Amino acid sequence: MGVFKVLSGQTIVRGKSWPALWRMGSRYNYNLKETPLTLHSSFRTFSTLNVFYEDEGTFKVGAILADNTTSLQVEAPHGKRAKIKAASVLLRFDAPSLSEFMDRAQKTAEDLDPNFLWECCESEAEFASDALAADYFGHAATSEEAAAVLIRLHSAPMYFYKKGRGRYKAAPPKALEAALASQEKKRRQAERQTRYRESLDRFTLPEEFRASLFSLLYRPDKNTVEWKALDAACTAARLSVSQLLEKCGAIPSTHDYHLNRFLLEHFPEGTGFGTLETGDLTVFADLPVSDVLAFSIDDATTTEIDDAFSVTPLTLGSFRIGIHIAIPTLGIPPGSLLDNLAAKRLSTVYLPGSKITMLPDSVIQHYTLGEKRLCPALSMYLDVADDFTVTATKSRIEQVRIAANLRHDALEEHFNEFSLAGGAVDHPFGNELLALWNFARKMESIRGKTNDSNNEKIDYNFNVVADRITITQRRRGSPIDKVVSELMIYVNAEWGKQLADSGVCGIYRSQGGGKVRMSTSPAPHQGLGVSQYAWISSPMRRYVDFINQRQLVALLRGETPPYTRDSESLKTPLRDFEAAYEVYGDFQRNMERYWCLRWLLQENVITTSAQVLKENLVRLDRLPLVTRVSSLPELPPETNVEVEISHVDLLELTFNAKFLCKLQA
Repeated sequence: MGVFKVLSGQTIVRGKSWPALWRMGSRYNYNLKETPLTLHSSFRTFSTLNVFYEDEGTFKVGAILADNTTSLQVEAPHGKRAKIKAASVLLRFDAPSLSEFMDRAQKTAEDLDPNFLWECCESEAEFASDALAADYFGHAATSEEAAAVLIRLHSAPMYFYKKGRGRYKAAPPKALEAALASQEKKRRQAERQTRYRESLDRFTLPEEFRASLFSLLYRPDKNTVEWKALDAACTAARLSVSQLLEKCGAIPSTHDYHLNRFLLEHFPEGTGFGTLETGDLTVFADLPVSDVLAFSIDDATTTEIDDAFSVTPLTLGSFRIGIHIAIPTLGIPPGSLLDNLAAKRLSTVYLPGSKITMLPDSVIQHYTLGEKRLCPALSMYLDVADDFTVTATKSRIEQVRIAANLRHDALEEHFNEFSLAGGAVDHPFGNELLALWNFARKMESIRGKTNDSNNEKIDYNFNVVADRITITQRRRGSPIDKVVSELMIYVNAEWGKQLADSGVCGIYRSQGGGKVRMSTSPAPHQGLGVSQYAWISSPMRRYVDFINQRQLVALLRGETPPYTRDSESLKTPLRDFEAAYEVYGDFQRNMERYWCLRWLLQENVITTSAQVLKENLVRLDRLPLVTRVSSLPELPPETNVEVEISHVDLLELTFNAKFLCKLQA
């Protein structure tokens, strides 16, 4: 350890003055006792030079602690030490304050005009930054000036291309012009984005947004200025895109918001049929005419009437049931434009108050089993004994006179459990309905489904008139439902059997282990209790039925079936139908949920009764609406409770239900 002496305000350490040691960047740890200074063992002596260097694209300065030729150890102004490569060093200089050096260099760099510097350079030759600095300042540049030029060159990549350590090349004029134009474009975009954001923050829709509203709502391009402004505004307001745009008045109809989302994804070309020529559909004039009078049973909104029934008395208490199915395949040949369109849509899409049909309305009106008309039909006749068992079946392609289209709401007044209990149905078709009812019960028993719990489920009818919703309930096992469903199950199972027995391929629905699947191979449908089941009874509403009907018509006529098991025209609809049918079903359920929420608002429902399904899941009374109630105490299933309804959101299709109390049974 050495001893310092203070003489005339200077400290002499091994022959060096204090200012010299300070400039070297030495650091000490000392104790001062009067005049003497005690130097601790941490004392070191270093070189006087500092460096200006580049580190990961940024410029830094540091005092040299050690120079090992290829690398240096430096100390930053704030005291952090680092090891750098010698190749990273751009300048070596001597300065009393590194932080002041960097501040002055930065300030000088800000005063340098990159455009003027660019004009001073040769456009095709590389140059050294220190040479440009000397030309600019008119003298050999100081360390601060040289550093300032480097900083400015580095910060103007549009003007100068970096070619190596301290070496650059001026950008070609055309390239610079394009880069400056791009920069100006970005500046204007930033200004627009700021203006849009300020407008959206005030819940005012910028006029420029109107042309792109559809894409912003459903398929946003996240690189656009409009989306960036909208996304930032949504984040600040803690709202979804749809919620914020609704506050801006950009979503006048919440119903159309959901409908348009579906249409954009699944009907991008629209729901119409354009100028499609349906051609001459009257191809059944030579068909034989049946002597029966048939009637259909449908709800009030049905226009695609696919099925109708007839009952003809025979001898000794027996009778003949006719199941008559519309036959559009007679006028739509395979591969035609109309056929291709139906194959693309695959099914009619249903939603409360509306639908998107698989076939054009002109085709539907031509083949629908409308009342007081002679209609082409694919008929199955069942000879039924007095004990309601089937003794014989026969299928025909013919014309059938439809006497009436019966509707659920009017028919149910006459054809119900009470009238059946009295043994008579007061209706023009009362005897026929009574016979069909007894036959349906017999078929249900044969299938082993007499006590099926599905018969007790509730179906809901949605009726929208003038934007006002009415929701009514109907038990699934009602006489009307049972008659129609049993006759459809019978005809689909029987025709499916005929296709299979004849070796004609078709598309079957089977169920096993709780899973429903579709294939070209017949297999049992456990849920229905039949050996095979092929959809054939709704050819105007489902393309699978349309295909199966074509195969059945060919079989009955003794013609070559249009589809083989390996034909692509059969595989493609089979593959695509299930996916489309599921999507359409989800959409229908979402729209039903929408109208349930509309009903809650329409009827100003604040509290309502509900039934516990399991855990905290409940179903509201009078509606097919299920929700979770987080505040629900532990209660057994089927417990009746009262809940409070709030925060109905027609965009997100959500609402809040709060438990109020348990209701007495």
